[in-house]
Amino acid sequence: MIEAITKVNQQGRIVIPIQLRQQLELVPGSKLIARLEGNRIILEKPDDVFQRLRSTFNSPESLVEELIAERRIEATHE
Repeated sequence: MIEAITKVNQQGRIVIPIQLRQQLELVPGSKLIARLEGNRIILEKPDDVFQRLRSTFNSPESLVEELIAERRIEATHE
């Protein structure tokens, strides 16, 4: 784990230390998503957030296929 101390300047900005920028391959213009979790500010790359959400909501079975299967079962009972 890499840790570094940084300060908030008069405009409310912080500098991400070089060691962290290099580790995350951040370059000028890189976008980060900032979110508040309790008393912590979390900075994440948009692709990482997308992958995390995708794995959270991605089901091994398609919801559409599951719904079609249920409808077919119901149709056989009619």
